[in-house]
Amino acid sequence: MDKHCEKDLENLLGDLAKSFKFQIHSLNLLTNKNPIKIEIYLKKTDGNYITIDDCSNFNNPAKKAIDASNLLNCSYVLEISSQGVSDELISERDFKTFKGFPVNVELNQKNSNIKILNGLLHEKSKDYLAINIKGKINKIPFIEVLRVSLATMKS
Repeated sequence: MDKHCEKDLENLLGDLAKSFKFQIHSLNLLTNKNPIKIEIYLKKTDGNYITIDDCSNFNNPAKKAIDASNLLNCSYVLEISSQGVSDELISERDFKTFKGFPVNVELNQKNSNIKILNGLLHEKSKDYLAINIKGKINKIPFIEVLRVSLATMKS
């Protein structure tokens, strides 16, 4: 098994996922298991959460697609799951939901030094991210933001 096979599986199942209005968040091919294990993490294209029923409904079509593709010539275990709750804020919904929560903001500044700011999420626009750092609102150009994740505040 190689990375090429994993990529082929991801492409095959990505196309299938689109028909369910899902996206493949990640696919892991665990070849050190016997039988090998395929872990597929789904997310919905509309931003809603994946349910257990969604995973269940995707399972048989995914298995049939894998078997028909002949990409794997061995037995395998297929595990379909949601991406779960991530600490990284990505969607507009995430930024609205966690307004006022403590966040870590990883920045890529012009001099290529990565810097992390900690504060309370105040606002996200298409142009900037605003965080409250010790009572002062700091507006960071969104082009400089690499990652925003939930954090715990230290007192």
